[in-house]
Amino acid sequence: MKKSIFFILVFVCFGLQAQNIEDVLRYSFNNTQGTARYQGLSGAFTALGGDLSAINSNAASSAIFNNSQFTITGTNYNRNNDATYFGEFRNGGLNSFKINQIGGVFVFKDQSGSSEWKKFTLGLNYDLASNFRNRAYVSGPSDQGIDNYFLAFAQGIPLNQLQVGDDEFIEDAYLDIGANQGFGPQQAFLGFQSGVIDPEDFDDPNNTAYFGNAIYNRVNQDYYQETSGYNSKFTMNFATQYLDVLYIGGSMNFHSIYYENYTQFSERGYDADSPIGFTNFDNLLVTRGNGFSFNLGMIARVNEAIRLGASYQSPTWYDLTDDFSQRINTDFPDKNTDITFIDFNIVNLFPGYSIKTPGKFNGGLALVFGANGLLSFDYSYQDMSNAELRPSSDPSFATVNSEIANTLRAVSTFRVGGEYRIKRISLRGGYRYEQSPYADGFTVGDLNGFSAGLGFNFGGSRFDITYNWSERSAEKQLFDVGVTTPARINAVMNNVGFGYTLNF
Repeated sequence: MKKSIFFILVFVCFGLQAQNIEDVLRYSFNNTQGTARYQGLSGAFTALGGDLSAINSNAASSAIFNNSQFTITGTNYNRNNDATYFGEFRNGGLNSFKINQIGGVFVFKDQSGSSEWKKFTLGLNYDLASNFRNRAYVSGPSDQGIDNYFLAFAQGIPLNQLQVGDDEFIEDAYLDIGANQGFGPQQAFLGFQSGVIDPEDFDDPNNTAYFGNAIYNRVNQDYYQETSGYNSKFTMNFATQYLDVLYIGGSMNFHSIYYENYTQFSERGYDADSPIGFTNFDNLLVTRGNGFSFNLGMIARVNEAIRLGASYQSPTWYDLTDDFSQRINTDFPDKNTDITFIDFNIVNLFPGYSIKTPGKFNGGLALVFGANGLLSFDYSYQDMSNAELRPSSDPSFATVNSEIANTLRAVSTFRVGGEYRIKRISLRGGYRYEQSPYADGFTVGDLNGFSAGLGFNFGGSRFDITYNWSERSAEKQLFDVGVTTPARINAVMNNVGFGYTLNF
């Protein structure tokens, strides 16, 4: 009889296959967030500066400030995902509100007027670089059943390695296989113990061939994914102004990662003579970690109307850990009924690993029309093929890194933003275009985005509101192997940001 106190086991598992290109891209790209004014101009601030979130584009930005300032911003995120899978359409999405920016800059001016260095600034700022809150539904009549997923891992593994030992709990066996044999055999164990797959020869402990118990031509699949978490960034910025022509600065960025990915998979509609009628298979991945990066930048004031900006954003070095849990259930009559004891309380703890995202180069041109308004143009270059999972000596990471180098490419991003002032009211708008990081241009498509906003200046303070829209399509495989026909998901984001700025 099973012990009722046997709930949570924590082991270390090796051979994790969960880290892939998708993880690298998740932590490499930041949404256009930040202050409401920054969002309103679509982030085109490399040559403009004078905004707390512009420090992310160019570390010299804080030297543009004439006085100390504090800003806080909240944003409502609306995500809408249209998924097409084997001809069927499903819609998913959600709303969430976050305080996505809070920070201040302290301006120290040369009071004597004798120094060529006019001012020194210290900026402290928190930005929500990425909000991972999202939800998607996929449904359709697939010709690839979940049995293919488990068979892909099982073929070639001796049967005796997938069996529960005498006086051994199934949870112990599951975790022990993951710890000593790796992720693949652990998945094969789930498929066998749940009855999704069976060996060709039950009587041979060395059997290495398996077949699926489900019979179908087409099978109805429902897939639900919900993610949550954040990539936050705290920035310490230092900048200075030389005469009235040059602004230079540097920043240190401290990143914090929390990412939770819950997937729920259901498969039904097998043939009437199929010995198995349904399969439910759920997974939960939790990633935690920290990162570091730095920024260097300069802004040159060519004359009263023209500013040029250039900056370098270093790679970000993330140190991460993953917790992974699973559960599976079927109605196969000969399954191990203890399979339900493997649930989200049984946690696989994986060794720590690192991700190095590529550095980024930014260039910008800004035209300032006195007190009437401005136009700003930005260009960014980031070679995604240089991203890396570490340690690179790990064979599985080396395989992913080779795939990254061969599959991803350099990404160019274009941004343009404008602001027109009518007395105390500022009208703002912007556009951004970001290339696909994939060489095929299709696995993840190009991004297009527009923004519009208003600013109300009250003298010693300012209130800003902005609307930001973006769209990007991508292919989504339900599983890495076996069930590989992707769903096509068109993701639309509608963000509304509100910001308050107080001058000192």
